Amino acid sequence: MDVDFVVVGSGTGMMAALAAAEAGLSVLIVEKSHYFGGSTALSGGGFWVPGNALLREAGVADSSERAREYLRHVTAGETPEERWQTHLAHGPAAVDLLRRRTPLRFQWMTGYADYFPELPGGSATGRAMEPQPFDVRRLGADRARLRPAALAAPFPMPVTGRTYKWLNLVARHPRGIVTAARLLGLGVGGLAIRREYVAGGSALAAGLFAGVRAAKIPVWFESPLKDLVIEDGRVCGVVVTRNGQDETVRAARGVLLSAGGFDRNRALRHEHQSPQLDTDWCLGNPENTGDVLPIARAAGADLAFMNEAWWFPAVPVPGPMPGPLLAERSLPGQIIVDQQGRRFMNEAVNYMSAGQIMIQQQLPVWMIFDQRYRNRYVFAGSVFPRQPLPRAWYDSGLAAQAPTLDDLAAQLGLTELPATVERFNAQAAAGRDDDFHRGDSAYDRYYGDPTIGPNPCLGPIDRGPFYAVQVVPGDLGTCGGIRADGFARALRPDGSVIEGLYATGNAAGNAFGRVYPGPGATIGQGLSFGYTAARHAAGKLTA
Repeated sequence: MDVDFVVVGSGTGMMAALAAAEAGLSVLIVEKSHYFGGSTALSGGGFWVPGNALLREAGVADSSERAREYLRHVTAGETPEERWQTHLAHGPAAVDLLRRRTPLRFQWMTGYADYFPELPGGSATGRAMEPQPFDVRRLGADRARLRPAALAAPFPMPVTGRTYKWLNLVARHPRGIVTAARLLGLGVGGLAIRREYVAGGSALAAGLFAGVRAAKIPVWFESPLKDLVIEDGRVCGVVVTRNGQDETVRAARGVLLSAGGFDRNRALRHEHQSPQLDTDWCLGNPENTGDVLPIARAAGADLAFMNEAWWFPAVPVPGPMPGPLLAERSLPGQIIVDQQGRRFMNEAVNYMSAGQIMIQQQLPVWMIFDQRYRNRYVFAGSVFPRQPLPRAWYDSGLAAQAPTLDDLAAQLGLTELPATVERFNAQAAAGRDDDFHRGDSAYDRYYGDPTIGPNPCLGPIDRGPFYAVQVVPGDLGTCGGIRADGFARALRPDGSVIEGLYATGNAAGNAFGRVYPGPGATIGQGLSFGYTAARHAAGKLTA
């Protein structure tokens, strides 16, 4: 088979396929698994693309100068400026194409701050957009191909990022109750009229795939990449295994590797990150085993940021996915301590920074909270207010409970816990965390409890019984991979370009270096660099 452009992976790689098709190229998508969507389908679905038209239409005041200033400070020279400059320069056009070529509609994630909003150029009001709930029955028979959500709500209700904040406060704030009722009405009511609404990454992946089908772009499922075809130093095709046989597809304009990271590759993660890590702590695509990395290296590609991931603190519950901890870490009445019972971080810091701090500790660390906290908030995405923690957690040693803090400390060997909690309670009463500044940042406060003042992130731990739950540095996927330039072209160790080979998404080294600048930055760069790679392959962008 001969085409102009081959895309390996059906997550944000679908954006590249749409951009290539719009530019007049013939395109083929090859997907390793039975499903489309990859880690995109398992994500929150938001995207951080400063300066796009959707933000302007939502009334968000911003400027390209402020976004550049912010990324210059955030990345701190860890990655070439051309990488993140590409995101700012071409991300808005990628969002325009997303609107043109998919049936999706979008909404601003109001108030969801950048992850370092106090830095110059940072935004406390937020720059992230997300899809509105999408009816996946519009896909017809292809509905069965959408990667199933790993963490589904107990009732049919399409939970967006904007509504997640309030659902966590369903026992604390009237808006939580109203939000839950509205989403339940949309989910159940939709089923009554033969619609199935999904949100987040499921909505984004489904909308992208609807665009792919409308553009008549073929997709080969269960067709993993086996090798690249290289002639005269240029990548000009792929070899994939399909129906038990190897098939060669020539690609006149190039090949894009957008097949995710090495999330589930234990050997690579232990080699490059930490021998403490367990691949079961990952919230990303179970198919992501880094298969494309040795293939790219054999073609001469260099690798970057292999020691990093989109870290995300989690409870290591058994099963297909761990229990994510997002809002839980910003809410009053809890702390995270090391194996001596000492605090070592601002618990409410953005999840990537939190994971980077945690991975330096002896694992697991412990989240400590009291009955008041347990009565008020949803925990680990599945335990509702006042609901007991699962018995299996206690039986496995994942959780512990005691009538007093002294008893809890003795049970787990957390010798300094009582003194730590005493100091924390004094600071909570004053509304200021002098040790780690929890609640000082607009990002911290976004997921705080608005009924608590003066600091919505601080409250005492003083009402027994008391609980401890293990916390580990989970992740949304790795973000180290093929080193690429501003056009998403794969680079050799000497910095020269491998002609015809592109890399985006989690298959590429993070365009932002070692940081996560804002909610949806991983999806955002997947979209912007997919668009850029396709336009470059089509000759629409030149160096």
